[in-house]
Amino acid sequence: MKLQTAGSLWLQEHFKLTRFVLTHRSYIGQNARLELTPSGEVNQVYGPKYAPATDTVMAHLEFSLKYDDLDLAFLKAVFNHVSYEEIAAYVAGSPTGKYARKIGFLYEFLTGRQVALAEAIGGNYVDLLEEEKYFTGKIVKVRKWRINNNLLGPAAFCPIVRKTSALAEVLQHDLRQQVAQLKESYDLVTFSRAIQYLYSKETRSSYEIEKEKPSPERMGRFIALLSRAGGDPSEQLLGEENLTQLQNAIVDPRFAASGYRDFQNYIGQTLPNYVELIHFICPPPSIVPSLMEGLKETATKSEGASALVRAAIISFGFVFIHPFEDGNGRLHRFLIHDMLVRDGVVPEGLIIPVSAHMLSHMRDYDKTLENYSKPLMQLVQYTKAANGELEVTNKEEVEGYFRYPDLTDQTVFLAQTIQATITNDMPQELAFIQRYDETKRELQQIVDMPDKELNLMILFLHQNKGVFPKRRRKDFAKLTNYEIERMEQVYREVFELAADN
Repeated sequence: MKLQTAGSLWLQEHFKLTRFVLTHRSYIGQNARLELTPSGEVNQVYGPKYAPATDTVMAHLEFSLKYDDLDLAFLKAVFNHVSYEEIAAYVAGSPTGKYARKIGFLYEFLTGRQVALAEAIGGNYVDLLEEEKYFTGKIVKVRKWRINNNLLGPAAFCPIVRKTSALAEVLQHDLRQQVAQLKESYDLVTFSRAIQYLYSKETRSSYEIEKEKPSPERMGRFIALLSRAGGDPSEQLLGEENLTQLQNAIVDPRFAASGYRDFQNYIGQTLPNYVELIHFICPPPSIVPSLMEGLKETATKSEGASALVRAAIISFGFVFIHPFEDGNGRLHRFLIHDMLVRDGVVPEGLIIPVSAHMLSHMRDYDKTLENYSKPLMQLVQYTKAANGELEVTNKEEVEGYFRYPDLTDQTVFLAQTIQATITNDMPQELAFIQRYDETKRELQQIVDMPDKELNLMILFLHQNKGVFPKRRRKDFAKLTNYEIERMEQVYREVFELAADN
């Protein structure tokens, strides 16, 4: 039996929506099988009994909702080819069918066009998203369709996060408990010193990701911003006025914004032949305000969902909307901290240095961003003038991609990053500070030096793996060779032998 396309793949071919990338492609064949492509998409063959009853748009829409991944942006593009009369006729043929009701609701949700029903729909309410397949938000009962709208966001901005095995694996850990245990494992003085250091490290790393070296003043402003995480109501935090103030606090004053951008921007690089390679085209400015309002509503509608999922959809949602010319990346990483504190994963006054982990795993971070931008670049069409100004020419077609992103990959990355930071990075930082303090006390017993000299000695020993560098001998001319040898021995005992225990 020759393979026949079904569901989303059939709709894609039927309406020639070839620029969309489908994460799940279905076929009907003689023998069922499943194949995972190198790029992560799933090709699945179903047996003959799964074939849609008719080779029609509505039958394949129903198959898509049953078996394919829910792709709201793709569905919006499909619905642009379907009239509300067709939807009404389909619902009339199965007024109590849950998939007919789901299709009717999604049609109105994604297009804004209303479907006139010949008679009111009866029956029990059904959940729009299956709890076993998707992360869901607060339920809003839609009486017309007898649907429990449990999407994560509103029509203005509604991300989808699928419950993959990779997410299930990392979400099984109790991060709240891990953070609490970490805090209890160290004395208050050591832990407090570590937190102050981690605030500085997170700030430096966040700027370094952007390839910037901030002044001490800008460092201080960002640290102050991080310390505010979780303090404001989400509706206030994600308001234009507040976000603009936060943006202005962390960027060079010359690039301060007065509000959301009113121009088309993009991210690219200039190649050696002076040709510009464009990596990401941001949403057209005309839809930025509504996207940001949708993001704000998503923060409310997703309350009660996994804290890691909420941190991902708000922070990555923000950076993909890119509402400012500068500072979007740093605010994106601030929003991660804010959501973790807001949802109680991290106690107020504590910080998880996710930027430092991202910086040491930039290839993974870049790939996560590209997983969103690459499909977009296949979809978007644009012109670029000689002065560098860019204009998106298929705004209506591409709008759905910005409004309805699948942020599953981004959520997996962030969850794994936070887990690794808590279980590996933070214990290492705390252990280092504990050993540093012990070394400092021991060195002071050898020679009661000023604090500045003690710190400098430990720095040199650390940089040279416990051996005092001869070129620095003049900096400690007052010390004898014997005293320096004893200091070397102390450092090696504390850092090397303690690390082996």
